[in-house]
This record gives sequence, C-alpha cells and structure tokens, in this order.
Amino acid sequence: QVQLVESGGGLVQAGESLRLSCAASGRTVSSLRMAWFRQAPGKEREFVASIPWTVAKTYYADSVKGRFIISRDNAKTTLYLQMNSLKPEDTAVYYCAARLETSGSYNYWGQGTQVTVSS
Repeated sequence: QVQLVESGGGLVQAGESLRLSCAASGRTVSSLRMAWFRQAPGKEREFVASIPWTVAKTYYADSVKGRFIISRDNAKTTLYLQMNSLKPEDTAVYYCAARLETSGSYNYWGQGTQVTVSS
C-alpha cells in the first residue's frame, strides 16, 4: 500500500506562485512513478506532471509547461509542484498520485488540496 498526503494549497492572485508538497509512505519510493493531477468543478481530472523516483525525466501537460516544475526529495520521500505565473484557469483541487513503474495506470491517490487563483 501507498499513502499520499498533499499540502500547500491556498488562495492567490493571478501571477503569483505556490508550492505544493506530497508526502509518500508505505512502499519503497524508488519503485514508483509519481504525478500531479488536478480537477476543476464540473470537469474531469487531468494530468499535470510526473517524475520517477530514480530517473530525472519529467513530463508536463502543455497547459502548464514552462510555468510549473515537478521535483522530488528522496531523503524526505516527498514530491513537490512549484507553480509559477498562476492563472485563474489553474483553479482546481490538486491531487498527488502514484503507480508502480510496471503498471499502466495511477491507482494510489492523496486527498487533494485546493488551489484558487483570482483575477
């Protein structure tokens, strides 16, 4: 089993920044691929970014590329999402997710943290 706990959400104005954190436990993190997803009211959950624990190869959705940075701290078993130049359309509940490197879908999820960006 994998337990994920997000934190760092809040209310900010357009153009400002936030950093989200995700603490992972319950399984050797080196065997996992980690990701951030988000879900706005009335919309489906969408992929934001991902990174393995052992290889520095990142993936980003086109909507956040150049503004968001995903990173990790192996010693703290923590995943981060640095969000810069925030826009009102970034408003959503942000979720931390994990899957085995051999799995095709994310099946471990955190409780989510709210990010609201005002214009």
